[in-house]
Amino acid sequence: MSLETVNPHTGKLIKSFDEYSSEQVKEIIDKSQLSFYKWKETDFALRKKLMLNVANILRKDKRKYSELMTIEMGKPITQAEAEVEKCACVCEYYADNAEAILSKEIIDTDASESFVRFDPLGVILAVMPWNFPFWQVFRFAAPAIMAGNIGLLKHASNVPQCALAIQEVFQKADFPEYTFSTLLIGSSNVNEVISNNIVKAVTLTGSDYAGRKVAEQCGKMLKKSVMELGGSDPFIVLKDADIDLAVSTAVTARLINNGQSCIAAKRFIVEEVIYDKFTQKFVAKMEKTKIGDPMNKDTELGPLARKDLLLELDEQVKRSVKLGARILTGCYQLEREGYYYAPSIIANVTKGMPAYDEELFGPIASLILAKDENDAIRIANDTLFGLGSSLWTKDRAKAKKLAEKIEAGSVFINGLVKSDPRLPFGGIKLSGYGRELSHYGIKEFVNIKTVWVK
Repeated sequence: MSLETVNPHTGKLIKSFDEYSSEQVKEIIDKSQLSFYKWKETDFALRKKLMLNVANILRKDKRKYSELMTIEMGKPITQAEAEVEKCACVCEYYADNAEAILSKEIIDTDASESFVRFDPLGVILAVMPWNFPFWQVFRFAAPAIMAGNIGLLKHASNVPQCALAIQEVFQKADFPEYTFSTLLIGSSNVNEVISNNIVKAVTLTGSDYAGRKVAEQCGKMLKKSVMELGGSDPFIVLKDADIDLAVSTAVTARLINNGQSCIAAKRFIVEEVIYDKFTQKFVAKMEKTKIGDPMNKDTELGPLARKDLLLELDEQVKRSVKLGARILTGCYQLEREGYYYAPSIIANVTKGMPAYDEELFGPIASLILAKDENDAIRIANDTLFGLGSSLWTKDRAKAKKLAEKIEAGSVFINGLVKSDPRLPFGGIKLSGYGRELSHYGIKEFVNIKTVWVK
């Protein structure tokens, strides 16, 4: 099997790579273990120096890595550049804070001395998606490696050049060989890697289907796993919201990364009193979206990453319309080269439709009317997912009370849902378990060890 770079802007094959053999994979894993024995003994000063090297390299070659992402998965170039910058920031955050976060915690007990240590586990496998091909990897790698672990990457099969480029970044930063390695393998070979006794834990970002498969194998092997899966994030607009600000953010929240983000707003739940006004402004703003070559700086919406994803999205929309959803704008494939889909809004979305029950991974907004704020919260929670959410109201005190009722890993009040190295990131329900980022994330892959001395 070969792994291929297909430019979604043109639909043309750019480059292909042979998949690693089982022998090559085993050799990399074995050498990763040898690297761990040495890396875990390094002090934080050295780890910090090397991780800061990574941040500097990312910034120095920002254009190169940005273009690579845009070519492989169609991300608008300005968003790709922002992604590289964000990767540099997460490296700096953990370079500056890992030692303090992982310092031993003194606990007063009946012992002469008792404390908790945070020791690295070993070789950690990351199974990562194509939609944020650099960020998803670095938000795992920076904390895991700063904690003394070794990173092993199985990236999505359609971004092999990004996968190899990330390995190259760590090599250029003077990290010891096999501190971070890329495995060019397909999904069918992941279980073999998980089954290797050297691999101590797994983190996955992807669909709930992929999460179930990997979690099942981790369960069989009794290995720790962290799952960041899909989302059908609610964007709740109450009657006292700043409608213009909400509309402007709503378009960005739906179309970011060409609509292909787990934390993109997908279900727009609007209180009845302002529903018509919001809808009119939302449609008008969505229809002004600049569609085009993702390499152009002024492009706001580029192509979907793959043809199969485009067809799947179109099929979800058609099923929803057949069940009674009403098209307000868009909802068709663009007649042009590449995998383009029009920015879209559908209304009359109700339970039982794909637009209500499933994750639509593309530039399509599902508009849902709520009778009042309590009904809005009910609708927001009426989903199998629970990743992010946003709530729009001028009453901040009320918003904080309502935030307690929203079933999600995060609630953003009057703002765009986003990840931040300083804050924990993850979900509940079918959106997964465990947390990335902040001090919570770095402790997912350490041995929280009690030491009791008499």
